[in-house]
Amino acid sequence: MSVIPCKQNENLRAQIERFAEVLKTEAHRLGDHGLDERDFYNSGLFRGAVERVRGQFSATMRAKREFVQHVLNHMEDEGFIAGWDLTEDSSRNDYSVRLPSGRSAVIDLKGCLDGNNTNIFERPAGADEFIIWSICTNLGADPRRNAWSGIHTRLSAEMISRNQRVDGLIVWDMVCGTIGRPCPKIAGDANEERLTDIGPFRVPPVCIYLFPKTVPSIAIPAVSSQPIDTVELLSAFHRCFKGHDAELNHVDFKLHTGPELMRQTTIRRAGVVQKVSEMTPIRRV
Repeated sequence: MSVIPCKQNENLRAQIERFAEVLKTEAHRLGDHGLDERDFYNSGLFRGAVERVRGQFSATMRAKREFVQHVLNHMEDEGFIAGWDLTEDSSRNDYSVRLPSGRSAVIDLKGCLDGNNTNIFERPAGADEFIIWSICTNLGADPRRNAWSGIHTRLSAEMISRNQRVDGLIVWDMVCGTIGRPCPKIAGDANEERLTDIGPFRVPPVCIYLFPKTVPSIAIPAVSSQPIDTVELLSAFHRCFKGHDAELNHVDFKLHTGPELMRQTTIRRAGVVQKVSEMTPIRRV
């Protein structure tokens, strides 16, 4: 049982750790800085370069946006959505999607879910559906830790404390199904037909998390996830990218009032509880 079907590639993680050690001890041999080993490490050049590269990887959204646009164009071409627009206003929502029924959905694009950016979202007043999409391309990150941190620690606390309804979550990007992040959904030759080509990418089915239609409250302390058919955009992703119903994740929340406001998060898949939290105080991260 797991929050998300995929897991961290332990071999890759070990290689990353070994390479990091080599880089720390051999970095003075790289480049034409003209410094000896002691002066190189005392100069701050190495630490500054590492922080610069880290910042560049963290800040750039270009590759992520290109992936999203390939996905949405494919969905439009196949008739699963009616169209989409990239928002340009000051809000933090990224994509407005027109659905075949005439409804509208808004996608808020995030990176890895264990970051503080996950806490920053606002459901637009005119949106019929509001979806958060996590694109975490850090192959050294633990997808199970990220998913649980995002859903229970961050999203549930924000949703309840600010009464912000989120209809669902997508955890899916261009490294899913690659050697760096193997996908159990396409394990074995027989499942290769479940891959979809979109532009330069070949992707497995989407990981979808369905949230309740109502935010838990004192009046309604226990709420269960919506069915896939009631969230049109998530249903479109599910059908377009060859998902199986048994792979859908259903997220339930339960509220407890007392000296502290507390909540419990449960994730179910294929009728089986995959993970359930203790009653946890709502302390916004």
